Formats: sequence, structure tokens, C-alpha cells
Amino acid sequence: MTSEAVLDIQAAAPPRRTSAFRRLLRHRLALLALIVLAVLVIGSAGAPWLAPHDPEELDIANRYAPPLSEGHILGSDDLGRDVLTRLMYAGQISLSVGIAAMLVTVIVGFSVGAFAAYYGGWIGTILMRLTDIMLCFPSVFLLLFVAAFVTPSLASMALMIGLTCWMEIARIVYSQILVLKSADFIAAARMIGTPSWRIILRQILPNTLAPVLVAATLNTANAILLESYISFLGYGIQPPEASWGNMLTNAQSDFQVDPWLAVFPGLAITLAVTSFNFLGDGLRDALDPRIRDK
Repeated sequence: MTSEAVLDIQAAAPPRRTSAFRRLLRHRLALLALIVLAVLVIGSAGAPWLAPHDPEELDIANRYAPPLSEGHILGSDDLGRDVLTRLMYAGQISLSVGIAAMLVTVIVGFSVGAFAAYYGGWIGTILMRLTDIMLCFPSVFLLLFVAAFVTPSLASMALMIGLTCWMEIARIVYSQILVLKSADFIAAARMIGTPSWRIILRQILPNTLAPVLVAATLNTANAILLESYISFLGYGIQPPEASWGNMLTNAQSDFQVDPWLAVFPGLAITLAVTSFNFLGDGLRDALDPRIRDK
């Protein structure tokens, strides 16, 4: 039997009566969250085909049109631009930043936590002290400081958020791997001369996937909120390009007269963040190895 076959047998998990996916679908709030997120993603991704207007189309004659007006289901803004159309296009930016920042967070956090726990010694000490130092600073303050020196774009926003929010995942991975290091299958892999990088990718990564997935889902919600914060404060995506955050910024001066301009982007942010949080709760329950069907 080859060493690869031995590792595959060691990494194989015992079969479960019910798949994690089925348990996730039975979690009512998580299922509702999946439906809401599907609507938001389809509406945003399909904006070029589904939106009723061009996002930059001006209609000065219909400025501040209220919701359910002819030609403007959710009304129009101070330049006569359709609110529904801009919400759909803004979703492309906000959701993309959230998902991209989550990927950066997972990659950096897993790398730091895995190397710190697996190698230990001075490498682990330096990496985890760096993590502790980063945790001392609120993410919003770090983002605002960095954003003041960086030209805002989708890529730069995702990188800034991802590189300032990886610490929780690093600590989760670190604690998980400290437990896994003493497992028999890790010792067997070392005894047959398996390279460290292969052990991390083939043995450790699959066994830490469940808590990382849950943390990644919650980090996506956090990234959407952070993008909204810094866009609202004027350091994020700049007009005329729309994001849910800068739509709130543009609406604040007209809130007393035309509150719907702030209500709709605020509702979109709330739905997205709440849905990702509920999805994270559902994933946590579905992937918990202690949960079994009777």
C-alpha cells in the first residue's frame, strides 16, 4: 500500500447518517438566509439585464420621485437616477468586496494560524504575538487610517478589509491545529516521511474546515459592514460608482424630506449582514460533529 493510500485512509471520516447539507436545509433561519442571499446575488449579478434603467441615467424632471412612481418602483434620487437600479449595481460592489475580503481573510488567517501551531517555537511565538498586536486595534480605525493613503477601488477595499480582519481566523486555526498535532494520523504521516506542506494541506486543512467555514461566513457579513462604514464616511467607493455605503452618505442630507433614499440601501445592508450571520449559525450546527440524527 502506498503512503498516499495510507494518508487517504487515515483522513477518511466515518460516514454520517445525514449529510451536513441536509441538516443545513433543516435549519429554518439558515434556509431563509440562503434564499435572501440568492435573491441579492442574482439581483446584483443580473443588474445589466434586470435593472430597469442605466445607473447613471439622469432624469431631472423626476428628481426625488417617491416610491411606486411611474417608471421608478423605489423612487429616484436628487439627480433623478432610479434608486432600484442603483441598489442593484451597488450590490455588485458591496457583495463583491465582502466575498473578496473574506477570501483574503481566510487565506491570511489560515496561513498564520497553521504555521504558528504546526511549527511552534519562535515562529509560532512571533506570529501569534503579531496576531495579538493586530487585535488591539479596532478594525474600523485601521481601515480609516489605511484608506486615507490608498486610492479606493474594489480590489484595494477587499485587500484593506481582508488584511485587517484575519486575526480571529488565525486564532481559531491555531487552537484547532494544536489539538490535531497530537493525533495518531498526524504522527503516522510524519513517520512515513510526508512533507510538512502536504500534511498541512491533506490532513490539517480538511480537519479545520468546519470552524473556518463558519468564521468565513461571519467575516463576510463583517466585511460588508466595514465597506459600508468607510464608504459612508467618504473613504470608500467614490461616486458616481454606487455602493450601499455611499448611497447612505448621499441620502443623509435629504433624510428629513426623502427618507426612502436612506431606507432602501440600509435595508439591503441589513438583509445581507443578517443573512450571512444566520447562514453562519446554520453552518455551525450542520458541521458540528457532535450532532447526529437519532
